[in-house]
Amino acid sequence: MTENEISTSIIDCAMRVHTELGPGLLENAYEACLYYELMQAGLLVSKQRPMPVVYHDVKLEAGYRIDLFVENKVVVEIKAVEAFHDLHFAQLLTYLKLSKCKLGLLINFNVKSLKFGIRRVANGL
Repeated sequence: MTENEISTSIIDCAMRVHTELGPGLLENAYEACLYYELMQAGLLVSKQRPMPVVYHDVKLEAGYRIDLFVENKVVVEIKAVEAFHDLHFAQLLTYLKLSKCKLGLLINFNVKSLKFGIRRVANGL
């Protein structure tokens, strides 16, 4: 699957979660439910995947964790916030660079309609 096909599946699954739960829960609840939906869709997904920093050929465990890593190609960062901030985009871009992935999704479940809570972020590599 391409990154675009994977992201379409992720968005479909996120829509199902948001339709069922609505806004107002904590991020970890949405993460667990989206993880379940992605698994049900037959996608390879890892949750809270550690992401080390490599500096001068030394792998440093710096405490970074990707919320959901789908098909080893798409990074998903989940939020339940009033609005996206530049820091959220910077965090996702950092994860994209560290994982050497081209595409990430920033999903904010704390919105009335999820179509207003999804942002695609591309890494130019």
